Amino acid sequence: MAILSAAIKSENQRMTATQTEQLKRVLKPVHLWAIAVGLVISGEYFGWNLGWGVSGTIGFLIATLVITVMYITFIFSYTELTTAIPHAGGAFAYAYRAMGPFGGLVAGYATLIDFLFATPAIAAALGAYMHFLWPEVPVLTSALFFNVIFIGINVLGVKESATFSVIITIMAVAELLLFMGIVSPHFKMSNYLSHPMPFGWSGVFAALPFAVWFYLAIEGVAMVAEEVKDPKRNIPKGYISGLATLVLLALGVMIFTGGITDWRKLSGLDYPLPEAISIAIGKTSSFTKIFASIGLFGLIASFHGTILASSRQVFAMARSGYMPRFLSAINHKFKTPHWALIAGGVISFIALFTGTTGQIVVISVMGAVLMYMMSMISLFILRKKEPGLERPFASPYYPVFPAIALIISAVTLFAVIWFNFMLSVYFFAGLIVIIAIFMLMGKHKVKLMEENMVVPVLGEQVLD
Repeated sequence: MAILSAAIKSENQRMTATQTEQLKRVLKPVHLWAIAVGLVISGEYFGWNLGWGVSGTIGFLIATLVITVMYITFIFSYTELTTAIPHAGGAFAYAYRAMGPFGGLVAGYATLIDFLFATPAIAAALGAYMHFLWPEVPVLTSALFFNVIFIGINVLGVKESATFSVIITIMAVAELLLFMGIVSPHFKMSNYLSHPMPFGWSGVFAALPFAVWFYLAIEGVAMVAEEVKDPKRNIPKGYISGLATLVLLALGVMIFTGGITDWRKLSGLDYPLPEAISIAIGKTSSFTKIFASIGLFGLIASFHGTILASSRQVFAMARSGYMPRFLSAINHKFKTPHWALIAGGVISFIALFTGTTGQIVVISVMGAVLMYMMSMISLFILRKKEPGLERPFASPYYPVFPAIALIISAVTLFAVIWFNFMLSVYFFAGLIVIIAIFMLMGKHKVKLMEENMVVPVLGEQVLD
């Protein structure tokens, strides 16, 4: 009996130690606003302009307005899930709870693709901005350098990295406002309305994935849900204030940039804003170099945020048995998932060596819109399956808002597949391989997340 008692005591001590090694709840609404805006704001600096190349200015404006409606309805609906189930897995956790192991697997795969490929796309743009400033610096070298530096920053701790996000996001927003102030006197409606829809309505559909880039990754706030103080009150504040900021910036930047010159000169660049300023006030102007230098802040803000969000997704899936367990290890000193961060860095390196910026953006968007669909389906299912679930924030105008978000997401995914067939083959082939491995290992028969349905985190529960 003494031996048995000692063994039980030892096991209890081990379990207590494991439970206390959870993520720290330190984030406030200002951190969430900074993470939400910071995750996305690089979309205002590059990527979206590729949509002009397939749709023209007016065609892209229509696509952007449609996607803006999708994000407004999606975020108000997604916030219900995030506050009811504040779990680091985000859509993965919601789909698992609603649809079981396969639902969780599909949503988790989509979310991983969303964030893991957004990171190298932003890294490529960072490299392009550096090359614009200093032509002797290779784009790829800069991109790889930024990967290493910001993985290190994220390892140091979430509060420290979130504080960094607040500072750099404020600077990025200020710079976009400065950009609009500098170029607005040079705006000409004749430029904006030249070749408005050269590809007709098919161009509008082709432009949808590039319009998504304006807002892609705002859902990443859900990945830090386990690290938020009073998540049921603070998460809605972070989402809604962040989305309002991004809508104003996206429309302002897109319209003002389109009226500076023939938009076709800017539609294929990874640094459209510095180029627009150089056209407006001259390449020799000191403002041009200064703006390009400050422009790095917006890209760094998103780059930093997507690394944070992707690592939490890897951490959550590994903790639940969907990925190798070592990826859920938490650094004893900094309380951050260091192996998950390193794994994301490896994926980013591979993508940078093998794909173009446009291809990486499209793959990331495919993951995002599939995840949006899975989340809205989960919302509908949970409303029926668990009517008694505490919902501190309920989706307004239910079921209209989630239905609109689901329909537009489905149309967008179809458009991405139609206009990017081979990339879609790679995306869905990866999903099929993951499902096959999952079934061969028999994990679809195991309740992998049961141990995490109630996880003590500094005295609070993650789920249920």
